[in-house]
Amino acid sequence: MKLGDLLYETWYALAANKGRSFLTILGIVIGISAVIAMTSLIGGIQNTLMGELGFAQARQVAISVNAPQGITFDDLDALEQMMPDYEFITGSTQIGTSVGTGTTTVENATIFCAKPEYFIANGSNLESGRLFTESEEKNGARYAVIDQNSVKEVFGSVDAQAVGQTIHIGNDDYQIIGVLQSSTLVSYGTMIYVPYSTAVQRLGVTDGYLQITGFVREGADIESVVATTTSTVARYFSLAGEDDVYVFSFDSIIKEMETTMASFSLLMGSVASISLFVGGVGIMNMMLTNVTERIREIGLRKSLGARRRDITKQFLLEAIMLCVMGGVIGIVMGLLGAWGLGAAVGAMQPGMTVVPAISLPVILGAVGVCVLIGVVFGYYPARRAAKLDPVESLRYQ
Repeated sequence: MKLGDLLYETWYALAANKGRSFLTILGIVIGISAVIAMTSLIGGIQNTLMGELGFAQARQVAISVNAPQGITFDDLDALEQMMPDYEFITGSTQIGTSVGTGTTTVENATIFCAKPEYFIANGSNLESGRLFTESEEKNGARYAVIDQNSVKEVFGSVDAQAVGQTIHIGNDDYQIIGVLQSSTLVSYGTMIYVPYSTAVQRLGVTDGYLQITGFVREGADIESVVATTTSTVARYFSLAGEDDVYVFSFDSIIKEMETTMASFSLLMGSVASISLFVGGVGIMNMMLTNVTERIREIGLRKSLGARRRDITKQFLLEAIMLCVMGGVIGIVMGLLGAWGLGAAVGAMQPGMTVVPAISLPVILGAVGVCVLIGVVFGYYPARRAAKLDPVESLRYQ
């Protein structure tokens, strides 16, 4: 029998029992749609979180040192020479003070005092304007960089034109030269960045750092760098034990997030596989029913020359087509569900936009699983139909 004729007969047999066919594939539809929806949503959330962190932050290493003597510029330069795996090591400190615009005043604003390298290590992205330069930092320029969330706090609207505006910090006025993109997930209040030398000269900051940030060279083993950093910093500051040094990398956070997301995907896949198994059992049950109902038809086909393999192909193809139909419907419902769940997450978390990550391998894998289910659960009914005796089948009432 030609493939075209076989497909036509298969479609005709399934169409004769539309309601039963649809109810049979519900398990497949639910299982596939759950897998597609959850994997796409989880991928979208992971991409959103990774976008918030930024790729540059994967190379960032935060170093906390309990050094009674304090940490100076010279210390950072020396550490950078001792650890060549770092592209650079920089530092920052922060103070809390009020910030005014002439018409409004924001209490308890956080002033970050840093060098330009801090923005590179922190993976900061500009929304508008620019960052202060190395020469401006050394000369103590009264420039400030603000983030989007802080624009709303200081100027009353996130859409306010902040670049070029003047704000009052301490006893001086500072010109805003840049606006940084802010996290849509977390707000840390009003944060303003000024050159470190400016803070030392005008805001009473002592010549020392509270936070050290290293930027690892591309391609270096970050886990190894973290271990080396702990021992090197403890030795440099003559600390009694490595407990006085705490080092962690954002790369470890990113990897932990990926592991968590992968575990959650595996869990959802395991739950969905139960639905697929139930769907497969339902298809086997339906095919066995079909065989019983079509015994005379099978006997007639055999009496007209149909071979066992022809009967096997016929019923096996019906099972596979049922599963593929369920898979296609499940894929469509899964994609729609992923977009719906993404919109729901965005509604629950204002400012967070989750775009489902549609994965072609997952979709192709879903189709492959459907075909596999059709073969596994359709083979027994198909072989049972093929083994029927043609004479007994024609006598079947």
